[in-house]
Amino acid sequence: GGIAQTDATAVEDSSVTLIRFTVADACGTASFVGPCHAIKMLVAACARNPATLDDLLDIAATYDHEFARGVLNGLAVFDEHNTHGNAAQIGQTLASHCSADWPPFRVSNEITHRASTQPAQAGLIVFNLVAKRIIQVQNSYAEIQRRDRGRLRDGGRPTRRLYHYELPHSWSLVP
Repeated sequence: GGIAQTDATAVEDSSVTLIRFTVADACGTASFVGPCHAIKMLVAACARNPATLDDLLDIAATYDHEFARGVLNGLAVFDEHNTHGNAAQIGQTLASHCSADWPPFRVSNEITHRASTQPAQAGLIVFNLVAKRIIQVQNSYAEIQRRDRGRLRDGGRPTRRLYHYELPHSWSLVP
């Protein structure tokens, strides 16, 4: 069951298990929560060697446009309301909500750094794009595979079409 909001892309489904993704690139770190099926999408995106978070999300958009757009939109809102050196708004949000309900944010201080290490329901996975390392800090959903397949999504819903990936050996998987 779920609650459909007026925006057709913003559909909450209480049966979806969430996991925190923290992504580091040469420009910084961002953290966001997503459905566990996004694990495969982000690993598949890593198989194409993205250099930046934007590259990672652009590739992930080919698997699930709604998910990638939601993260980018959330980061745009963060950027609009939290300037460098003044992250009071995100600090209030982090303090008043559980970690699974936090919006996407950039790591800019000690508070956001600590928050980026807090697992959601199914855990926390860190993608270090510079070091080409995927760290399963906590993952109670499913072990990441170097070679796998996932289901393409259209409008956020699974389709019958599959994508396949193979993570290059230049990438390391930690646990």
